[in-house]
Amino acid sequence: MQRQIKEKTGVVIRKSGDKTVIVEVERFVMHPKYKKFLRKRKNFHVHDEKNVCELGDKVRIVETRPISKLKSWKLASVVAKGLFIEKGIDDTAAQEKEVVI
Repeated sequence: MQRQIKEKTGVVIRKSGDKTVIVEVERFVMHPKYKKFLRKRKNFHVHDEKNVCELGDKVRIVETRPISKLKSWKLASVVAKGLFIEKGIDDTAAQEKEVVI
């Protein structure tokens, strides 16, 4: 019997040292009583051998043997390149003011 390969898709939210990125995986779970969908997020430390990931990229990761204390996942592929917007910085309001004048 073969072992099933676990894989997840998420977004790169941080680069942490050489060959390591942190990927946030988001999933939706229904509340048992209220039947409302809740958004659950979890961060995974991922081994990026060739340092190809940038912030905001959508990536596919697969489970592997433990590489370090926290890393048990490795990068399978980059699904889409993305733009990363830092939290707390909203430049859309500044752009709107420039357009109005």
